[in-house]
Amino acid sequence: MDKLALTKGIEVESTQKYPNPYTKQQLRAMQRFSANQCSKIANSAYDVFINYRRSDGKRTIAPLLHDYLVNLGVKPFLDTIGMKPGHGLFDHIDEAIHGCKVGVAILSPGYCDSYFCLHELALLRESKKRVVPIFYDIKPSQLLVKDSACYPHNVLRRFRLAVEETKYTVGLTFDSSNGDWSELLRKASDAVLMNLREVEDEENRIRLR
Repeated sequence: MDKLALTKGIEVESTQKYPNPYTKQQLRAMQRFSANQCSKIANSAYDVFINYRRSDGKRTIAPLLHDYLVNLGVKPFLDTIGMKPGHGLFDHIDEAIHGCKVGVAILSPGYCDSYFCLHELALLRESKKRVVPIFYDIKPSQLLVKDSACYPHNVLRRFRLAVEETKYTVGLTFDSSNGDWSELLRKASDAVLMNLREVEDEENRIRLR
């Protein structure tokens, strides 16, 4: 039996396999979103920013999650797909973060060794974006930004604040050696859709004030 766990020791057991989960997910999405909400979300440049460590290669779920969300009509940003030759690296990534509604942080064992991962996470937090953490082969307590002579003190502090906030955000944990990948995709997409809906509802309430 595969397990997918929420942080802080709350576990959700998976008792079913989902070899072809798209149809079920699409039905859930249709039930959760009104046509008006879907239309408004579709008008933004990107709905979701996927933050991950590219050097994890085939072990990362990022490309699978990107395609899964696209199939649901959501517009995710993934650097290997969203950037073209000639794009300024930081400018394009920062613009995608500022323009998105929700971030997904795929936190892996080498995540905190990457300047780009930490910069993106810090910017998501500083921009007050919703962040859905996926603790991928790592426990929240194992995430640590180490001292580095390469980073000024203020940059280290910025990164550590972002990581600490993310460690205490409810998310998903996943063991790639024996976890159910279809279940992870379904759970992650459910979380993304829920947060998109809540952000849209909040924006509507602000506009009506």
